Amino acid sequence: MEHFHQIYQKHSQLVYNLALQYTQNQQDAEEITQDVFVSVHQNIDDFRAESQLETWIYRIGINKSLDFLKAKRSKKRRFFFNKIQLDDEEQPLQLPNFDHPGVLLEQKEDLTALFRAINQLKDQQKTIIILLKIEGKSQKEVAAILDITTKAVESLFQRAKKNLRIFLNKQKENEI
Repeated sequence: MEHFHQIYQKHSQLVYNLALQYTQNQQDAEEITQDVFVSVHQNIDDFRAESQLETWIYRIGINKSLDFLKAKRSKKRRFFFNKIQLDDEEQPLQLPNFDHPGVLLEQKEDLTALFRAINQLKDQQKTIIILLKIEGKSQKEVAAILDITTKAVESLFQRAKKNLRIFLNKQKENEI
């Protein structure tokens, strides 16, 4: 088994990029990456090598990213309801600034709309889109990471594409 430092060196960028796909925020992605490797360090002795180390780290990264987003939504909801109770006026929720390195300025608006739509997907569908289309994983790799069949991956992907079209069309209608 590799030493923890070697594991971190080999997989930290992969985890960071994955977290960035979920959060679209560098600081949040860095926080998730730290959480993932704390978990890897604490649980490395329990890793049974039934799957590849990278697959195991991907699973941890996905779970930590989803947990982070759920906690953030819950915190935002509590803040929102507390704010309503304090001033009795409804405040519109603001989406966080899209902060993703390497994005050309003219593409930023389209990518923001796309990620806004991706963020509306159910967790499994969002994960499928991220792994297949953003991370470039094969259906077989995604099936191994998520511990589901390739048919389930295909089914989730088809539903995700359908829902993305719906969300993007709604966004366009709202702009008009």
